Amino acid sequence: MAVRTLAVVGAGQMGGGIAQVAAQAGIDVILADATPELAQKGVDRISAALAKLVEKGKLEAAARSAALARIKVAKALEDFGGADMSVEAVVENQAAKEALFRKLDAILPPQAILATNTSSISITAIAAVTRRPAQVVGMHFMNPVPVMQLVEVIRGLQTSDATYQAVLDLAKKLGKTTVTSRDSPAFIVNRILIPLLNEACFALQEGLASAEDIDTAVKLGLNHPMGPLTLADFVGLDTCLSIAEVLQRELGDDKYRPAPILRQYVAAGWLGRKSGRGFYDYSKPR
Repeated sequence: MAVRTLAVVGAGQMGGGIAQVAAQAGIDVILADATPELAQKGVDRISAALAKLVEKGKLEAAARSAALARIKVAKALEDFGGADMSVEAVVENQAAKEALFRKLDAILPPQAILATNTSSISITAIAAVTRRPAQVVGMHFMNPVPVMQLVEVIRGLQTSDATYQAVLDLAKKLGKTTVTSRDSPAFIVNRILIPLLNEACFALQEGLASAEDIDTAVKLGLNHPMGPLTLADFVGLDTCLSIAEVLQRELGDDKYRPAPILRQYVAAGWLGRKSGRGFYDYSKPR
């Protein structure tokens, strides 16, 4: 099955990035968010990102215009009626995703694929709330989507071979490299990453070192491009906490328990870059 029209739910950092790479690959995109105004803001961010690529000589101006012309703002989810596939990139909350998938299941054509960009939640559970579980799949992009090469493809218990192959083909068209994961909590990348970020939180909480020294130690000592606390701020501390909670709950092992400082920062609304404050203060130049 070739995906010619892709519906994207969520016009934030992840959804906007997915919409951008799809449009650049020649796919028509319908972009939705909680309101058409939020979806339009997502398109505006895509337009600005593409303009920067043109300024740097990495994209032709005509290609930018063509990509933007392929993105349409949805007034409501009902505008998805002609899409071949949908990808949701909304809040990392199982109840919210299941409610959305019930709506998408009722709106999209019977043959359409329903994909989720979840970073930790069971594909099997999400698929079970639809009438097309064989056409539900995990397609987890990395952040930022236009830059990062990897896409994790997660097969739920019910995912058909045809659905799986269609998603592999789509990822290839988007210029991505795929890995396939079992439907296990947090899949491959976050199963390994979140314990690392969480341990950095414990180290900071215990006064082992400053946030800056923890990040510098990991960057230079482990040759990571970004320190774990900086990365947690980039991902979003609320997202890190949600994934850690899924790992602890689903795997039943206290080694995944979220650091208390992580819970405190989220409770305070210090979510990282997106809120202007996390382990670092982004309201002033660093």
